[in-house]
Formats: sequence, C-alpha cells, structure tokens
Amino acid sequence: MLILLAFIIVFHITSAALLFISTIDNAWWVGDNFSTDVWRMCATNTSTCMAITDQFQEYQSIQAVQAAMILSTIFCCVAFLVFILQLFRLKQGERFVLTSIIQLLSCLCVMIAASIYTDRHEELHKSNEYRIEVTQGRYGYSFVLAWIAFAFTLISGVMYLVLRKRK
Repeated sequence: MLILLAFIIVFHITSAALLFISTIDNAWWVGDNFSTDVWRMCATNTSTCMAITDQFQEYQSIQAVQAAMILSTIFCCVAFLVFILQLFRLKQGERFVLTSIIQLLSCLCVMIAASIYTDRHEELHKSNEYRIEVTQGRYGYSFVLAWIAFAFTLISGVMYLVLRKRK
C-alpha cells in the first residue's frame, strides 16, 4: 500500500511539474530563429523578446489559453493538497472523490487551453505585430508537454476516483 501511495504522489507531482513547465516555458511554437509561447515571442538570433499584448490579432484566444493553463496548474496543486488532507480525514473504505473532481477540472482546463491553441495557431501567428515571420514554425515541446499533462491529469483523476482509503 505504501508503494502505491508513493506512486500516486510521484505521478501527481509529475503532472504538476508538466503543467508548470508547459505554462511558463517559451516553446509552444518554434522555428529556426524564433520561439513563442502564450506570453512572449523571442528571436533566438538576437536574443530579444517581446511580450504578446492586446495589440496582437487573436489576443483574446491567447488570453483564454493563458487563463486555462493557469487554472489547470492551480487546480492540480489544490488537488494535491486536498489529497494529502483526505489521507488523514477520510474514513477507511471511502473514495477520494473531491480530489478526483478537482484533478479532472485541471484536466479539463489543460485540454481547453491546448485545444484553443491547436485550433487558433494559424491566426495567432499571422499577426503583423511580430517583428519576424513566425508562420513557418512547428509545435514546440511546451505544447507537447501540455498534451502529456492532459493525459497525466486525466489518469490521476480517474485513479483518485477508483482509489479507496485503506489502512
């Protein structure tokens, strides 16, 4: 039982780390001489970055992705704290339903963010406010990590739903 508990805790911490990295790091869309995320665009050859502001086309979509990723990360951290509290408060045989619901909300938020970015990426990168051409790029590792975090939070949310407290 202790090994299962350790696995669940490590799995949850890994999910949170993936969410933090994919939210913060500058690699949602990358090219040969640039990288961009939901916060800023950086030119790698000149090492200059510019923030993505409301002057950009489709800024509302970027804000939706930002909000959903932040909410996802917060929900994941709150779910971990609730899980720790429920370890000590639940009676034997009860399920971790509250933890599961919060973790599944985190899963939903990261799915919404990655889906919006997937759908709107062409329009997002056609903005004239970019200093360099960013349409000829590809999805970066932060974007991939967001989808992996979706799978991890979904699996852990279902695990918490199935899991019962034992001695």
